[in-house]
Amino acid sequence: MSVVVIEFITLDGIVSDPDGRAGTPGGGWAFRHGPETVAGDKFRLGATLDEGVLLLGRTTWELFSRLWPGRDDPFSARMNAVPKLVASRTLTDASAWANSRILDGDLADAVKRERRDVIISGSLSVVHALMAEDLIDEYRLLTFPTILGTGARLFPAGGPPAHLECLSAERVGATVLASYRRDA
Repeated sequence: MSVVVIEFITLDGIVSDPDGRAGTPGGGWAFRHGPETVAGDKFRLGATLDEGVLLLGRTTWELFSRLWPGRDDPFSARMNAVPKLVASRTLTDASAWANSRILDGDLADAVKRERRDVIISGSLSVVHALMAEDLIDEYRLLTFPTILGTGARLFPAGGPPAHLECLSAERVGATVLASYRRDA
């Protein structure tokens, strides 16, 4: 079992509001390069998505549960089919998106018990909580040629150190897809 974080990210490490739905001043930065930049399996998840589980925080799950069920392209079908775990203290019903269930108990304990690969998309509070427990095995980052200067960062100042190994880096349109794993 591996825990894989996938994120749209700016050159200065900002991950907040890539689609502009949160209404932040710099929001929508990922979509300025066209829909093809963010469409499909940009993170090269392949079998990991087919055999794993998607872990989302409440805010990301609520956004995705409004977007994905209405789509019918091949990648959307995979996103709709994957089992989804929702980390939330307030959500009581996860029926809006197929194959979703709310996590019971402690987030870190639930991840440690999971036998499938865990993919975390967005969900910064979930990512930070698992970083603090040293449970992240891999980061797949789609880096956009944008500098915002302000916003929520994937790796916050004062966060725990991480020593990573670059597995791959490739240009994908206007972006760079890089994959890093925990250094052995």
